[in-house]
Amino acid sequence: MKNKTRTAAIVLAAGKGSRMHMDIQKQYAEILGRPVIAHTLDSFEASEVDEIILVVGEGEIPFAREQIVERFGYKKVSRIVTGGKERYESVYEGLCAAQDITYALIHDGARAFITPELIAQCIRDVKRYDACVMAVPVKDTIKIVDEEQYSISTPDRSVMWQMQTPQCFRLSEIREAYRQMLENGDTTMTDDAMVMEKYGSRRVKMIMGSYENIKLTTPGDFILGEAILQNKIGRAHV
Repeated sequence: MKNKTRTAAIVLAAGKGSRMHMDIQKQYAEILGRPVIAHTLDSFEASEVDEIILVVGEGEIPFAREQIVERFGYKKVSRIVTGGKERYESVYEGLCAAQDITYALIHDGARAFITPELIAQCIRDVKRYDACVMAVPVKDTIKIVDEEQYSISTPDRSVMWQMQTPQCFRLSEIREAYRQMLENGDTTMTDDAMVMEKYGSRRVKMIMGSYENIKLTTPGDFILGEAILQNKIGRAHV
């Protein structure tokens, strides 16, 4: 009998959110009466992933367990682990905590508007491609500028995509790629696809995400996020 492939979501909630200018970390700030990270975990809990590994900041495990996981009754959160100072360190800690897992979906906890339907698409496509990233085509014109912020060139918008998460990989391959990156002391990687592109052996497939799958990075994003949630609630009652 063929062994069942298992999928884990690595949900990153260790960021400090310095651009938010809040007293509370953005993943624990409330939006429509519920913490940001709870909105994110709601979708993964309702999805087809087999388990969730939650990566939090140093000293935050008791709070995350009591005030998030136990309070909202998440059954799929199998582990809560401490992340690092940088995103790539947190990703690696999450990947290393995964056991008996075939595929990993790496997701920024501040992308609170991911849906079970998009997660299902990620799972389906990572099983097909072994490396895929949720993204959307760029809508705006992009400029390359010099040190003095004068325009140098305008890249072809038709071949440019804006990265989102989840970013999805065969666990053993992305974990090894990250190990090599850390061994080399490379701190230039800004997302997981870059790590696979430079240190892995897979081409990374772009899969269509959603323009609503925004990351809450600035105070203005919370205003937009509330509108997205209100619209989602409205659609659910139609």
